[in-house]
Amino acid sequence: MKIELCFEEMVDFETFSKSDFRAVKILACEAVPKSKKLLKFTLDDGVRKDRVILSGIHEYYEPEELVGKTAIAIVNLPPRKVMGIVVSGKIGGWRHE
Repeated sequence: MKIELCFEEMVDFETFSKSDFRAVKILACEAVPKSKKLLKFTLDDGVRKDRVILSGIHEYYEPEELVGKTAIAIVNLPPRKVMGIVVSGKIGGWRHE
């Protein structure tokens, strides 16, 4: 298995410690139109049930496989628009072989 690094730059501990990591439940997942890679997730982060996050993992998973699963997300990133969709966080913890 080849591991691809997303970032080579190191993050200092103070910056890392500001991240709010949470276990989230995937309530819904769907393919993003006009994208081969992106999936759109609707998550329950324990505080609200309308958090939307995108992840470029469609080549590894089909949306229906992920509904009901638990993942880890950083939930205190500022909202931003990606492909016309406002996202509020970053999901991680994916494992594929």
